[in-house]
Amino acid sequence: MTKCGYVAVLGRPNAGKSSLVNHLIGEEVAIVSHRKQTTRNSILGIKNGEGYQIIFVDTPGIHHSKNNLDRFMMKNVRSALATADVVLYLFDGTKEIDEEELDYIEMLKTKTDNLILLQTKCDKKSLNHKVSALKISVETGENICKLERQIVEMLPERSPLYDEDLYTDKSIAFLIREKIRGYLLNNIDNEIPHGVSVVITNFEEDDNLARIDAEIICEREQHKGIIIGKAGATLKALGQDVRKYVEELLEKKCMLKLFVKVDKDWRNKNVSDYGY
Repeated sequence: MTKCGYVAVLGRPNAGKSSLVNHLIGEEVAIVSHRKQTTRNSILGIKNGEGYQIIFVDTPGIHHSKNNLDRFMMKNVRSALATADVVLYLFDGTKEIDEEELDYIEMLKTKTDNLILLQTKCDKKSLNHKVSALKISVETGENICKLERQIVEMLPERSPLYDEDLYTDKSIAFLIREKIRGYLLNNIDNEIPHGVSVVITNFEEDDNLARIDAEIICEREQHKGIIIGKAGATLKALGQDVRKYVEELLEKKCMLKLFVKVDKDWRNKNVSDYGY
């Protein structure tokens, strides 16, 4: 019988959750950025191995809710924890752990017997912590194989839940939307990216061509100008990057149209209107 189950990946923003999931899966299923709260949805990444299937649930960083988008993100964290067979809690080894985070870790110990604590970024200069944890590094691969073995040992015996050729449950449109948002997070002025959402308004494909329309929603007129760039340079560079990604993903040509619109209060509206 195959070992198979869900693994919730929890931690504060920038703890390295998305980097770990992408590394374990071997594909880019989640945005990696130096900015906080990059992940907004719970994203499934599926790792198939000899006799096992691990279904990683990469969650938004744990934080206090301030608006509808924040509340949606924290609901995803709670849902992932409630359905997990194994829980990974990551903390950044280069930063201090405060009492609030220590309390959260103690709470997790009461919620599951299958908790693995991970100290990330062990290739960098680490601080001394009160928490006993497995030290890992995505950059060097240190203890990643050991972590995988520990996870498999904890998984229940059951038939695989997903086809072996899948590495995520997300749609192509979702991956494209996140690619666009990831580019903005990593290439645009500091104050803008977390006030940006992306909606795929049209997605069509045939054997040779994918036609995609996407709206980039921002909160201010000046943000719109920055996203477009001088003479459209920033938007053009974004389009080139995303087209290349789509063409490699789908193995066909891509016709991509990008539009930028302003909605100053989109984060307090129904988040489902913005693809969440």
